[in-house]
Amino acid sequence: MKREQAVRINDHLLDACAALDRAGMAIAGLGKAERIKLEDSFYGLLDALADGLLQPIYDQYPDLEPAKPDREPYEYICELTWDEVQLPPEVTEQRLDEIIFSVMKPTWRKTSMIATRAMDRCKELGLPIDDKMIAARLKVLSDLGRIEGIGDIRSWFRSEVRLKD
Repeated sequence: MKREQAVRINDHLLDACAALDRAGMAIAGLGKAERIKLEDSFYGLLDALADGLLQPIYDQYPDLEPAKPDREPYEYICELTWDEVQLPPEVTEQRLDEIIFSVMKPTWRKTSMIATRAMDRCKELGLPIDDKMIAARLKVLSDLGRIEGIGDIRSWFRSEVRLKD
């Protein structure tokens, strides 16, 4: 494809990405059952857009790819399981749960947001807890039914959690 075609297509696809971001926010406002029905299709569409349409353009015209942020990217999948976590002596499961619950609300929030807020709270309290430990605990809390979760909790940007009603 010619450069001017690539530019025009890229602009349209970036507009589509922005529209999909807005659609994702609207989907986040749906009830749990409706969200679950739409989740796989929605993320499949995002992946197809990024990998199937945008990436070939960027392979041919790398200068069209938007600049990457200067910060380190977050790890999207947390493989750490709760049975692998070694809590420091000054932190009990109950204490960690209290911290997690203190940053949660009854509205859906991305797992990444809750893990980050809980980790920040732990730092404020001088507790050596990292975000992976918190994410592993969120998975357990969801599996036990103490909080609600949608999606694979290990996938921080493709899952959400909230306090139970």
